[in-house]
Amino acid sequence: MVKHLWGNMMSRWTDFLTTDGEKDFRKRDEEFESDLKTRAEIIAKWEEGWACLFEALDSINEENFDTSISIRNQGHSIPEAINRQMMHYAYHVGQMVYLGRMLRGDNWQSLSIPKGDSKVYNAEKFAQEKGKRHFTDEYLK
Repeated sequence: MVKHLWGNMMSRWTDFLTTDGEKDFRKRDEEFESDLKTRAEIIAKWEEGWACLFEALDSINEENFDTSISIRNQGHSIPEAINRQMMHYAYHVGQMVYLGRMLRGDNWQSLSIPKGDSKVYNAEKFAQEKGKRHFTDEYLK
């Protein structure tokens, strides 16, 4: 799954302003083979894919914002292309989280509100003064 996510990211975001998102170098069927054997190999692919995406996002500016982005010859605005890919990545990350939960069993630590803790969590939230803030603020401190 990580290799497929990596292949997708490398294909979509390499030269994304000037070339189609489905690159000739991509070998999609091979992305589903289990040839990543070590944690280090998996992390390296993960980091390389996200670095390619973030480098592409960093290249967006006022001059190129209206560029039409092609994915398999279908035109997208930059926000449409980003949204399309982020939803695809969320799908695969969700698959990985689900597999992690299955593998860890009782040792799983929730990435959200743990089962049985909803009332306590909501009580803490509603005890705070109502106001505009970003939902990730508490995690980014």
